[in-house]
Amino acid sequence: MTFRIAPSILSADFARLGEEVRAVASAGADLIHFDVMDNHYVPNLTVGPMVCAAVKPHVQIPLDVHLMVRPVDRLVPDFAKAGASIISFHPEASDHVDRTIALIREHGCKAGLVLNPATPLSCLDHTLEKLDLVLLMSVNPGFGGQQFIRSVLPKITEVRKRIDALKRDIWLEVDGGVKVDNIAEIAAAGADTFVAGSAIFGAKDYAATIRDMRARLVV
Repeated sequence: MTFRIAPSILSADFARLGEEVRAVASAGADLIHFDVMDNHYVPNLTVGPMVCAAVKPHVQIPLDVHLMVRPVDRLVPDFAKAGASIISFHPEASDHVDRTIALIREHGCKAGLVLNPATPLSCLDHTLEKLDLVLLMSVNPGFGGQQFIRSVLPKITEVRKRIDALKRDIWLEVDGGVKVDNIAEIAAAGADTFVAGSAIFGAKDYAATIRDMRARLVV
């Protein structure tokens, strides 16, 4: 299994954002994760397409955009134009989930569906084969620095079974409370892509933290 680590800029120093993303890319990150919040779908307001476009020239690794916005379709073309490689969204934020997946694909990006801790896996029944990524939230979205919700672990395992049964290259990403001391357990449950915000950007040595995380990803 190929593992990927995706530092979330939600925990970066926004006064030095270009420097911060260059630093984590040099430290060994595989993706840069954007948490896009609209103070509507979630109770917080973060970044828009302009920030994505500003960051794009600073790194060669893919930009992984997580849209916590409602409605979602209006922003998909803007983030695709701004340089997103992956765009993920919540089914609750779309009037027509299948149409939103197609819209993301039409704009040249990989498509992901995001499930909150209480969102049922039935959302994947008619969509999984059309996705490039499933993102399981292991906190309730809206704020960084929350504690990992352990009851999500069996959910990760069940989604891994569904992905393996399809025999398609669909990434299984986990976001929320991922740290050095629990990343191995999350990987053992079936995840292959790990979003970490404060665990990386809050560390003194980004490279050492990412190396430590990767060293624990042995299956």
